[in-house]
Amino acid sequence: MKKIMIINGPNLNMLGIREKNLYGKEDYASLIHLMQDEAAKRGIEADCRQSNHEGDLVDWIQEAYFKEYIGIVINPGAYTHTSIALADAVKAVAPLPVVEVHITDISEREDFRHISYEAPYCLDQIKGHGFKGYVEAMDEILEHQEKA
Repeated sequence: MKKIMIINGPNLNMLGIREKNLYGKEDYASLIHLMQDEAAKRGIEADCRQSNHEGDLVDWIQEAYFKEYIGIVINPGAYTHTSIALADAVKAVAPLPVVEVHITDISEREDFRHISYEAPYCLDQIKGHGFKGYVEAMDEILEHQEKA
């Protein structure tokens, strides 16, 4: 079965707890359940992972490449704005399609959140669509694969 890796960075395990006014009341388990259900509807598997450690995220990006996943949906969390290592990892696995997703619209938040080091190497960046953005990212990878 074809697989998409869903990678979530720091503090995303705190969904439903942290800043409910920004991230909503749904918890991380709800996001995982949504992604696995939506993937199953599309005949693929969603391999969902979360870590607060930058090196784990880099390792998983590389693993997705070597294990021939069809793409990566990534929410790097705060590493979006700080991590050259993640940017280099995404760049290194090209042409594996990677779509960056953010629950909130980072362009409407603090100035430092406007910068994404990963975005230039991603197929797309989806922001401000809540959990639905993850599904949109998965669909974008599937559409990209059909065209390839």
